[in-house]
Amino acid sequence: MDQITFHHDTVLSDVHMLLPNAHRLMTRLNHVGQPVFICNFKVLWDDERLDPGKRLEEEECDHPREAWEKDTNATKEKAGEEVGEENVEPCLDEDGDLDITHGPRKYPVESRDRDLVCPIILQQSSPPPEQEEETTDDDAYKCSKDIIRIEHTMATPLEDVGKQVWRGAFLLADFILSKALMFKGQTVLELGAGMGLTSVVMATTAKTVYCTDVGEDLLSMCKRNVTLNSHMTEPAGGEVKVRQLDWHQHSLCTDADEEFSWTEEEVADMYDHTSFIVAADVCYDDDLTDGLFRTLYRLCSNFTHTCTIFISIEKRMNFTLQHMDVSCDAYNYFRHCLSQLHELMDGRCCFKVEQLPSNFAQFFLYERIEQLELWKVTATPLPFDHAQPDSGPFLARPGFTREQLKSTD
Repeated sequence: MDQITFHHDTVLSDVHMLLPNAHRLMTRLNHVGQPVFICNFKVLWDDERLDPGKRLEEEECDHPREAWEKDTNATKEKAGEEVGEENVEPCLDEDGDLDITHGPRKYPVESRDRDLVCPIILQQSSPPPEQEEETTDDDAYKCSKDIIRIEHTMATPLEDVGKQVWRGAFLLADFILSKALMFKGQTVLELGAGMGLTSVVMATTAKTVYCTDVGEDLLSMCKRNVTLNSHMTEPAGGEVKVRQLDWHQHSLCTDADEEFSWTEEEVADMYDHTSFIVAADVCYDDDLTDGLFRTLYRLCSNFTHTCTIFISIEKRMNFTLQHMDVSCDAYNYFRHCLSQLHELMDGRCCFKVEQLPSNFAQFFLYERIEQLELWKVTATPLPFDHAQPDSGPFLARPGFTREQLKSTD
């Protein structure tokens, strides 16, 4: 057994790092021995709803540093001191180092009813027992129609980031709730669904949601989250089906022995009735971006109807030695793929790409930064007499290659 440590390739979502007033307790270990936490995300309705870009001003929603500065200034004012930017002699300890005054704790350590513990990761873990959720005093709160419960991991390697919740999922969820009538009664496919938050929100208005990703452990966690939030989806009549869809495979898994495989009926339903495809914050690696666009192309090329695609993405700044400057390589490559898709003319379908303004209402408490973007792609099949012969179902049509996507404009 090893203590939890942060490695050079470990990433932590800002959602989990900055979520205000959250008590994240480890609930269990997943199939691969990673600690699983649970968060309650409240849907803000009517008077609680946030205007775009507006941050709540209540004390519990303050950033920790802002809260500390506010408390410090208040203390100074009570003491009759002037709050300003006057020069203050720094406090040094006996060794001459800067002595930092820590901000007050909201909950003093001595008031806690349990000892400080250091979580550990077990190398192996048995699957969680199939049993009903434990009954607690706050069951009514947890099952409220305004609360979405999501189990997730934290501080994962890059290959496991789908087990966290990211701001792009909230941006897309906000858009869905803002345009609920557009999705009402529709069949929707989500690519790279991760922990399923966006699919759960979509199922509050859509009829059928195919919630897809890869990895047995990830899909198991996603399915569990769908079950945890049935109190939101069932009254609305929405159904979430967690299924495997690998962007690097040319076929859908229909093996009945696989837990998250597709039935022939589901495949036919997906191809015949999918009106919308959504994806939230899935373009952070060039190979994955290639796989996403190949999958979108294959799907839409086999649709006989117009399909609308919504993709949320966060433009992340990184310093690279290659450029010796701050760059957004993953975002730039995503934009390049969008432009290639927009210009693609192969006689099967045409694609229209546009960026949507992020001025719709905010239903969840998160920081909607300007780097969050929402893109709309409309795929329209061309008339039959212009179309090339169909190459078969199940994503069988070969997609364009990485070299074609990366070719210079």
